[in-house]
Amino acid sequence: MTSTKTSILVADDEPKIRMFIRANLEARGYIVHLAQDGVEACEAAERFLPDVIILDVNMPGMDGIEACRRIREWADMPIIILSVRGDESDKVKALDEGADDYITKPFGIEELLARIRVALRHSSGTAGAAPTLTAGDLEVDRVHRIATLRGDLLKLTRTEYELLVYLMSNGDKVLTHRDILHNVWGPDYGDEREYVRVFIGQLRRKIEDDPSNPRYILTESRIGYRFTKPAQASAE
Repeated sequence: MTSTKTSILVADDEPKIRMFIRANLEARGYIVHLAQDGVEACEAAERFLPDVIILDVNMPGMDGIEACRRIREWADMPIIILSVRGDESDKVKALDEGADDYITKPFGIEELLARIRVALRHSSGTAGAAPTLTAGDLEVDRVHRIATLRGDLLKLTRTEYELLVYLMSNGDKVLTHRDILHNVWGPDYGDEREYVRVFIGQLRRKIEDDPSNPRYILTESRIGYRFTKPAQASAE
């Protein structure tokens, strides 16, 4: 059973889906909060500060993508998007607006539970790991789970933080897309290259002076990425 201190916000305009998810999550010990549209989801997120948020895309008034964007302006809890649309462009749009994961309807409850476990793992501690990672002006404090650039705090989502830690922990190693997916999102991931591409882009915008000519995160064509200290970096 999962600790009852773990809470999840589920926002979907279809009552049957809300009840289906709620019943399965509560049976496993989660506290579940419900919302039926994007406005309610934003209000509930601020009120309850859930550990994970699940947002359906197609909701009346404010849709899930807009709700995701607004929540991401002030909060970093993991957000999982639900949608009947499974095109890569739809996934990229959701990830660009701050989502951490994307599930296409219809879905099985075990898939959803697995995605929730991944999201919660992003919030867990890092016992036994090196407490500090540094590269040039970039520093990650793994005890307090914060990153700074030239002493200024970086506003990272939990997934962005996990990705940065993985890249820095494997400095100067060529990491494939599958390596990154397995180690940041989990072993059930492997084909979602758009996840890696979007989150690498987000990280570059936050840590690179010139994201189009990165010094930290270098692209290895058709393979993946390599993290290197600025003094060792070369133009792509």
